[in-house]
Amino acid sequence: MIDLRLDEIAEAVGGALRLEGTDAGPATVVGGPVETDSREVVPGGVFVARVGEAMDGHDFAASAVESGAALLVVERPLPLPVPQVVVVDATEALAALAKAVVARVRAAGRLRVVGVTGSNGKTTTKNLLREILGRVGPTTASRASFNNEVGGPTTMLQVEADTEFLVAEMGASAMGAIARLVRLATPDVGIVLKVGMAHAGGFGGIERTAVAKAEMVVDLPEDAVAVLNRDDPRVAAMAGMTRARVAWFGLTADPADGGTTARDVVSSASGTAFTLVLPGGAERPVRFKVLGEHHVSNAMAAAAAATALGVDPDTVVAGLEAVVRAERWRMEVLADGPVTVVNDAYNASPDSMAAALKSLVTIAPGRSVAVLGAMTELGEQAGEEHDRVGLLAVRLNIGQLVVVGPEARRLHLSASAEGSWDGESVYAETMDEAEALLERLVRPGDTVLVKSSNAAGLRHLGDRLGARWRDA
Repeated sequence: MIDLRLDEIAEAVGGALRLEGTDAGPATVVGGPVETDSREVVPGGVFVARVGEAMDGHDFAASAVESGAALLVVERPLPLPVPQVVVVDATEALAALAKAVVARVRAAGRLRVVGVTGSNGKTTTKNLLREILGRVGPTTASRASFNNEVGGPTTMLQVEADTEFLVAEMGASAMGAIARLVRLATPDVGIVLKVGMAHAGGFGGIERTAVAKAEMVVDLPEDAVAVLNRDDPRVAAMAGMTRARVAWFGLTADPADGGTTARDVVSSASGTAFTLVLPGGAERPVRFKVLGEHHVSNAMAAAAAATALGVDPDTVVAGLEAVVRAERWRMEVLADGPVTVVNDAYNASPDSMAAALKSLVTIAPGRSVAVLGAMTELGEQAGEEHDRVGLLAVRLNIGQLVVVGPEARRLHLSASAEGSWDGESVYAETMDEAEALLERLVRPGDTVLVKSSNAAGLRHLGDRLGARWRDA
């Protein structure tokens, strides 16, 4: 966080400053990292004691002080010898502080904000932009998938006085969540990647999901840029909902109309080669190391956003080519020898599951093995969507399907019911059972994909499989 006086912090969050038992005064300056996890606090940092459903941050405030916290933001005064700002709601205070910090850095420097949302691809696109924009100037970007009411403000609070670019994922589990983040740090460039079935159960259907994702662009000012996916009709329709200038990306985007597109796309086990075509027609060959052809869409989005910010084509390509994986547990190659293991089990929706299976078939030189777990947060559509994935595995002629966990069992049943399939599906109740099955079924030359929603936990199985065959 930038340096701020204690009284300035109290004013920003609408809290009462308490200095009893300390040597600090209202003008004492604090500028360390702001954390909501006491284990992450460093000397000089700020600890925000949020009250959640399962835990109360106040119970860990003493630990934060032991770690060197210079300020506590609390909902009730605590008998600890450190300055405290007492607020009504610590989560709201975190957001208010983030908004104040971003506004101050913007007013004093050259900070520009990029917001990224979509049902799939947010983290990959953010990572690509961090690499591209970091070649131009100091850049702050979300850690991992920090994109909710806590992760968003925490990311914003990482900006420094000289930060030129803030790249913030803006996710949503409820209507209004993206709009709230947009109000904290209104993007100069707002990106909408895709509207899919991810979290559709929570929103009440895909059309409601589209309304939620549109919150990224509906309140953008006229001098901002809305980067929209021309290939997704629901995203394309958002062009009529924003005052901002629209910059298109996608395979159907037209460079003559300011679009960013790709052609001559060729996938392999080492990544994807394509020709990037930028607004106005400038072309550059790209050797994209991120595994999975579906990530080319994220590359186009990142290129379109960077171009809107004035980044030259060669810098855009250099940034794209420097990224070797989407993120931990996202199409991550963990073993590449007699057996190749690809761990993509951090998130899963019907769209991303289909994309991962198609990538598996494309990159596998020998037999393809798919280890699949449940897709969560699909509501009443969960059964039907798991059926679709099972049938897709059959149509793609996946060589061996291993389905893990009761919530995914319908996927196994759908695949098994298809009689014309050359492959086979087996079901394992637990990850331990699945691992034992795979040790028996997998053979040299196989490519193994592990894919599930985060809640299903198969990323841990993927790590274990990667370690086993990496050392084989």
